[in-house]
Amino acid sequence: PPHGGSTRVGKVRAMTARLRALRRFAQGRRFDVAFSHASHELPLVARSLGIPSSYAFDYEFARAQHALGCRAATRVVVPDAIPQDRLDRLGARARKVVRYPGLKEEYYLHDFEPDRTVLDALGIDRSRILVVMRTPPDVSLYHRHGNTVWKDVLERLGRDPSVHAVALARTPDQRDDLRAAQLPSLLVPARAVDGLSLVALADLVVSAGGTMNREAVALGTPVFTTFSGRLGAVDERLVREGSLRRLVGADELVVARKASAGVRSMHPPEIMLERLLEARGIAPATETIYRPGV
Repeated sequence: PPHGGSTRVGKVRAMTARLRALRRFAQGRRFDVAFSHASHELPLVARSLGIPSSYAFDYEFARAQHALGCRAATRVVVPDAIPQDRLDRLGARARKVVRYPGLKEEYYLHDFEPDRTVLDALGIDRSRILVVMRTPPDVSLYHRHGNTVWKDVLERLGRDPSVHAVALARTPDQRDDLRAAQLPSLLVPARAVDGLSLVALADLVVSAGGTMNREAVALGTPVFTTFSGRLGAVDERLVREGSLRRLVGADELVVARKASAGVRSMHPPEIMLERLLEARGIAPATETIYRPGV
């Protein structure tokens, strides 16, 4: 089913369609366990079919969806940064909560190597400072704020001749607006690109989202957030550490070449899988879960 758009009515209709489609798909297939990251429809359907489920997320203030997912799931899997009192409000009592250390991005980026050909494919001028920008999540219920800082930063970077900025839009409307601005230093890809490689190879990331910020932190790229909603516990910790910097005004942005990469210590993905499998009470041997290079 298509995205529900930015209205609550549209989102409810889309959720209803997804629930029906997912139930049709899952019914009769004899699944042993269901995993979901912030997709609350899956634990709802899993519960209706008697399938144990793990519901994972790392931003606790998307309350509408998490209140459904947490209550329906067998286990709720979250970073150790999120305090229990915030989870209690979502219906995730301590007895069903499973925690993992660090960032979720440090698990799926465990053996990541960037593809440098993405720069040539996009026509990046390597003599200039490469900045990757991510637009605000304007269609999300948890982000109902005008984001003037992001627009000011876009204007500043888009007119800086020493910069080549790649703006990654979330929606066709955002992409059209970016192109209509006709900023000389701004590149707006026409289709999906290898964002992970771009983030790893960039000198700087400016993002109004969450996941791309944390990917930048994990990959050692300096990152500023223009997110205008309430920061979650994971990002609060990163701000305290100095790994993530929050922009209040465009004049605070430091534009410079990236120093030598300081990639964080990654976590083997089998640790995450073991946490997720707790929904079914399974703790299999490491070698049956994870084989490097496969």
